Amino acid sequence: MAQFINAPSIIKAAGTKGKIIKEFFGHVNSKTTEVSIAQMKSPEGWVEPGQRPKFNEYTVVLKGKLRITTRNEEYEISEGQGIMTAKDEWVRYSTPFEGGAEYIAVCLPAFSPEIVLRDPLT
Repeated sequence: MAQFINAPSIIKAAGTKGKIIKEFFGHVNSKTTEVSIAQMKSPEGWVEPGQRPKFNEYTVVLKGKLRITTRNEEYEISEGQGIMTAKDEWVRYSTPFEGGAEYIAVCLPAFSPEIVLRDPLT
């Protein structure tokens, strides 16, 4: 059966500044556990804690530039580019670049605070 989404839910973001998360599909907006799809808008200077999530995350940058840091590499993902981070891989997302970034994130299974496994705040 089709599920129409009239509008996304705004989700509180982790990190140092006011990142906006608009969840279209996921635990909150559509009660979906299989997948979450959200539009993110993070300001210049935003950094979230590192995490070792229990989901694969697929990210496509729509505007600006996003930094993805793993244990072994650092990536700068620009407008029109994407990256997939694997389940159980330590990763940290940030937007240290002028203008921040706007991007789409897809998580399989759906994102939830219980399975993101964020590093403790220091």
